[in-house]
Amino acid sequence: MQPLPGGQTVSAADEAVETIHHEMTAFARRARASAGRMHPELSLVSYTLLGHLEVSGGCRATDLAAHHALDKSTVSRQVSALEGAGLIARRPDPRDQRVQVLDLTPAGTEILAQVTERRRAAFRARLAGWPEDDLQRFAAYLLRYNAAAEGPGGSTPAPADAPGTGPGPTPASASASAPADG
Repeated sequence: MQPLPGGQTVSAADEAVETIHHEMTAFARRARASAGRMHPELSLVSYTLLGHLEVSGGCRATDLAAHHALDKSTVSRQVSALEGAGLIARRPDPRDQRVQVLDLTPAGTEILAQVTERRRAAFRARLAGWPEDDLQRFAAYLLRYNAAAEGPGGSTPAPADAPGTGPGPTPASASASAPADG
């Protein structure tokens, strides 16, 4: 417990939450800044949208908005820019011809792979020297944190069998194909 002016104290848990808040803010700032270095024409949002299209095998713009908890107008602007750059293309949904499905183009697949590898290399460099146990714990805590964000009180419900939804850290089993942020 840390004493404050006026005799109040801050618990170790409150101090930890404040540190997490500060460090997550710095992480997000670095992730946004590094996106331009990874590929000058690919924002962090564009990168995550391309990653979702790859993992999902294509989807509607409204699905992208819902998955990333983004406003439809934001996704619409991003989709227009990605389409204009030749990174995604629209096709009719075979189940409903009125609906357009977004897919990665070969150029989009290639750029996504290049940026993903650069991001992974950056993570490997930052985490070089960490013991394997620390890496596994860090991965498990991130899975648990993100699962909690998607669960009750978060933006989208997490599946009941989602990794990290149990009482403690779970083994790191995140999809290696999912884009890394930061």
